[in-house]
Amino acid sequence: MAKWTPKHEAPEPLEGPVVATVVGGTILWFVLFVAQIPFYSWFEDRDLMWWVWTCLAGAGLGLIGIWYVRGREAAIKRTAAAEATPAADGGAAADSGATADNGGAAGDNGGGAATDEGK
Repeated sequence: MAKWTPKHEAPEPLEGPVVATVVGGTILWFVLFVAQIPFYSWFEDRDLMWWVWTCLAGAGLGLIGIWYVRGREAAIKRTAAAEATPAADGGAAADSGATADNGGAAGDNGGGAATDEGK
C-alpha cells in the first residue's frame, strides 16, 4: 500500500459565529430533552430510554462547549488586540512598554534602552 500524500494544500479553517452555533445547538438538545419528558413511559416501554438521555447529555456537553468557545473567542480577541497595539503606535510605545513592564530596570529590556541612548 502506497503512502498517502495530499495533492493540494488544506483550505483555511472556516471561522464564523462559533459561540452562536454552539449556543443554538445546546438549546436544541435541551428542547428535544424537554419535549421527550411527557413520553417518558413510552420510551421506557420500548427500551428507548437512550433517546432521552442522549438529548440530556447533548445539552450538558453543550454547556461545556459554550464555556470553551467563549474562552477561545476571548483569547483570539486578546491576541488580535495585543498584535494590533504595537503596530498602531508605530513601535515607539512598544519600547517604553518594555521598560515599564520590568519594573524600570534598564538592563532587563533586551537592549532596547541602550539602543535608544545611542541615537
